[in-house]
Amino acid sequence: MNDSDGLDETRIGRSVRSFGAFLQDHPRVLEKAYTATHNAIGVLDPIIKRIGYERVERLVVGAERLSKEVIFDCKMCGQCVLHSTGMTCPMTCPKNLRNGPCGGVRQNGNCEVVPEMKCVWVEAFERSQKMGTYGDEMMKLNPPVNQRLQGQSAWVNQLTGIDQITPVGWVAMDDVAVVHA
Repeated sequence: MNDSDGLDETRIGRSVRSFGAFLQDHPRVLEKAYTATHNAIGVLDPIIKRIGYERVERLVVGAERLSKEVIFDCKMCGQCVLHSTGMTCPMTCPKNLRNGPCGGVRQNGNCEVVPEMKCVWVEAFERSQKMGTYGDEMMKLNPPVNQRLQGQSAWVNQLTGIDQITPVGWVAMDDVAVVHA
């Protein structure tokens, strides 16, 4: 296509990114979609298990990649935590930080690595405040990313439980005993 058509790739790309940003700035809509998807996948799990997780992976990974890339600029880490990060993909952080901002967030809320970009974690926190169901999960510590799951379907990984396997020696804050004085 050419510019005279008004549909050049740059304009289409900007429109798609704008649509994704609009949805992210209205996380309650995405939260409802996440809940519906999560519930549907749970209900379908016995059927999916019978078909085989590997087969289903091949069928859904493309659709998952496309939909999440358009809306969230998803990096397909295979361990999606969007519901607990204000419907903001933490893997879009230039430092790939999974549990909050680094010490370099600028006073205006922008990223120290990409100064013209708002910090992913500032956006995540602001968006989490608009969420009714999962907003409080923003305060939970997420396990480190298992790089071996890169490119895989987070939906399928959630069903198999592989996305919950943590590195040896890693302890979630929920598992740490708190001693009161």
